[in-house]
Amino acid sequence: MVNALDKLNALIADSFVGRWFKLEGSGHIKERIGSRFTTELRAGLTTWAAMAYIISVNASILSDSGGTCECPTDDLCITDPTYLSCVEEVRKDLITATAASAALASFLLGLLANLPVGMAPGLGLNAYFAYSVVGFHGSGIVTYQEALAAVFLEGWVFFFLSLVGLRQWLVRIMPQSLTLAVGAGIGLFIAFIGLSSSGLGIVGGDTTNFVGLGGCKAEDFVSDDLPNYCARRVLQNPTVWLGVFVGGIFTVLMMLYRVRGAILIGIFLVSIISWPRPTSVTYFPHTEAGDQMFDFFKQVVTFRPLTHTGNAIDYNYRSGHVWYALITFLYVDILDTTGTLYSMAKFAGLRDPVTLDFEGSTIAYCVDAFSISMGALMGTSPVTAFIESATGISEGGKTGITAIVTGFCFFISIFFAPIFASIPGWATGGALVIVGSLMIRNVREINWDYIGDAVPAFLTLIMIPLTYNIAYGVIAGVLSYVVINGIPWLIMKLSGNRIVPPNYENSEEWVIPPGSIFPGWILKLTGREVSYDDEQHAMDDRMDSRMDQRISDETSQVDHASKHSLSDFEKHSRPVQV
Repeated sequence: MVNALDKLNALIADSFVGRWFKLEGSGHIKERIGSRFTTELRAGLTTWAAMAYIISVNASILSDSGGTCECPTDDLCITDPTYLSCVEEVRKDLITATAASAALASFLLGLLANLPVGMAPGLGLNAYFAYSVVGFHGSGIVTYQEALAAVFLEGWVFFFLSLVGLRQWLVRIMPQSLTLAVGAGIGLFIAFIGLSSSGLGIVGGDTTNFVGLGGCKAEDFVSDDLPNYCARRVLQNPTVWLGVFVGGIFTVLMMLYRVRGAILIGIFLVSIISWPRPTSVTYFPHTEAGDQMFDFFKQVVTFRPLTHTGNAIDYNYRSGHVWYALITFLYVDILDTTGTLYSMAKFAGLRDPVTLDFEGSTIAYCVDAFSISMGALMGTSPVTAFIESATGISEGGKTGITAIVTGFCFFISIFFAPIFASIPGWATGGALVIVGSLMIRNVREINWDYIGDAVPAFLTLIMIPLTYNIAYGVIAGVLSYVVINGIPWLIMKLSGNRIVPPNYENSEEWVIPPGSIFPGWILKLTGREVSYDDEQHAMDDRMDSRMDQRISDETSQVDHASKHSLSDFEKHSRPVQV
């Protein structure tokens, strides 16, 4: 069996497919060491399994906006059966739209940008879309159709910014410690999601501090209006321990013994155990909601056309509220998606050490932008790179085949939505915690020796999980870095370098990495393409020059100190005249 897989991997690597995706053994000058076709397949399945929850979660969140349904009264139609029936129809539409947009975006990213990253409508942005922009049952500042118009235009604005290289450049100029902190912060974010009520349910059960222990049974909730918040008997829900021991500890033990597909096995094993109804860990309890989910699950194969959300955009760009929503989407998404793609590429070992960019970045960001607009046509909030892609990368995914497999699985999910929408949160929670523990290793490379680098990095690291938003963490880190390091720099310049922080020699030098702000295709058109080898030599020369200058300064200081010491010695060693 092993020999057969080796032969298959060698055969694929030596084909056009292997050369396109730069598999190991393809002979490509930039082949990705360690990449194997069968490993990529497994990684793609793992990424999809970790992301599959978004099918049902995104549909549930966005349907709270009411979608295209119209409420004729002022009470938000909370008890109107006709309106609620329409909302349920919208939710089913959004299951199809979510899976379809994820399939398109992931497939294109893998095929064109050759990155092992899955894409789908993002958490956080969907909540902002549903509860802040459109509002619960349409009580917000714009209609659902107008909000889709803002998302549609956002995609094309992003496409232009990506095409000219601005999004890539914004990430490259970030100080290294902040860049590393973003990756580690995303690791904490993933682990926090895995531990929260959308995962294992271990934390998030306290109404006072919101992060206390949870995991109680439904009858121990504070109230029906506050699900998952525990009034008593925390960690009593059997699903918590099923996720911890089978999805968590058992998965780690498999990883210790190098079992291939350990994370994927753990996710599916917990899911299968959770599907039968007459058990204490069932995903389908005997409640009204549980009955609805089980009825949907029993359909197994179904296809739901987009009867409510397809091409529902209202291009009302004369409304100031639409532009407000557009600017907010741009502001959050440019930091969130851009940082996530960059961190995933670094986690996969695809970042160029010279330019600090990653291979295919322009195409990747253009695909992301295009997918945002296409998702809006299907009725979803902005599509983004998913941090759960780290699960597939940790399984060995290094090429776009991983993302293509993820996209194909989402395409199949369109027809098997009842099955794939029934993977419980406690099945993926353990996997997310494990992946978070792998990503936190970035903190080892942060410059902790200088407080001007350490504090901004720490703020970035801690703000990402605590605000549940990558963009807010990046903003906190960048602003604190500018203030903390900008003031000493200004004092140094005004004092002629006489007033310098005592530990300044340990600071991380901030430099703009080699390479133009413009992407390669613009440089080729203008005939100004620069060899990265030349850039590397130039950087080495600059570093050597700085080192020589530092050595010269230190030598001068030593010589000056030696002269003073000698002078003092001569002064005190003169013969005493009697």
